Parts: sequence; C-alpha cells; structure tokens
Amino acid sequence: MYIKIRVIAGAKKEIITQESADHYKISIREPAERNLANARILEIFRSKFPDRNIKIISGHHSPSKLLAIDDD
Repeated sequence: MYIKIRVIAGAKKEIITQESADHYKISIREPAERNLANARILEIFRSKFPDRNIKIISGHHSPSKLLAIDDD
C-alpha cells in the first residue's frame, strides 16, 4: 500500500489530517534538518500501522513524500 503525504515541518502544533484513504497532510514540530522530520513521520505511521514495514520511497528532501507500507 502506498500513502502520499504533504509535510509542514517546524510547525507550532502537531496536526495530522487524513485528506482521503491514501493521502495525509501532516504538520510536525521537528525541523526539516538532519532527517528529524522524516524520522518523526516514520514514528507517526509506525504507531498508526503497527507490525508493518514502513519506508519513505520518494521525497526525502521534499515536503511531498510517498510512503510504502508492506502488508506483512
């Protein structure tokens, strides 16, 4: 399963909005430096989908990202 996300890094509040079944808009407090924002995104989705392998497929340096969630 693939999930598209739009990230706003360095926000004052952490807000997660599900736009559709496979599209999320996320505001996180971590800055987009030293992979902190990407690590927090993976943390959020690993708690949302436990026991599944989650990785960022594209958008490592972009606010638009594509996540792959394996259906193990």
